[in-house]
Amino acid sequence: MAERVKLHPETPHAKRIFECADKVREGAILLMPTDSQYALACDYKNKKGIERIRKIRNLGDDDHLSLLCDSLSGISTFAHISDRNFKLIKRLIPGPYTLILPATKKVPKLLIHPKKETVGIRVPDYPICQELVKEVGRPMLAITAKKPKMDNGTLKEFEREPFLREFEKLVDVTIDNQQELPAQETTIIDMTDETARILREGLGAEAAYEAFRMQGEVLEEA
Repeated sequence: MAERVKLHPETPHAKRIFECADKVREGAILLMPTDSQYALACDYKNKKGIERIRKIRNLGDDDHLSLLCDSLSGISTFAHISDRNFKLIKRLIPGPYTLILPATKKVPKLLIHPKKETVGIRVPDYPICQELVKEVGRPMLAITAKKPKMDNGTLKEFEREPFLREFEKLVDVTIDNQQELPAQETTIIDMTDETARILREGLGAEAAYEAFRMQGEVLEEA
């Protein structure tokens, strides 16, 4: 049964963040809130944790898992960024975006798309995520928390408590922000080429279009 940790969404208790970070470093997987939907998360070097998360989500090798980073410098460690995309990313982060970028050699093979050699990266605009990643001291792996039966929009049908109970026997720690369950996912932006493309519109899509207009570019849709 997962340990339940209640944290304020804007001012999370520092001691509890420290305790959660210790558990992440020790190999725990978490169910945690983000600036979009809840995520399944663990240390990005935790191979067993990654396998557990893939099993919960019933994922194949071609499914992207994202790295949670705390800054642009963190992104540049794990992804190749063109000058053009660098300026765009600065306008977008932190925010509810999953950026698909060419992976560097620092990214474990388990997190790289086997054919495209890309990695998904997030810098959430959410204090719980930001403080936890900083305290862990390195990126965390994360992916939207849902089971196969929650596909095709059924995730929207859940209220917070029934949703959290769905995972209480599958994860080690549940971080409960005591807020309503968000229904929207992140906006996914493919930045593997010079011209970025939105692969999925979600939270922050309008701001992404505006960021491109401010940069004098036209955002291509997939």
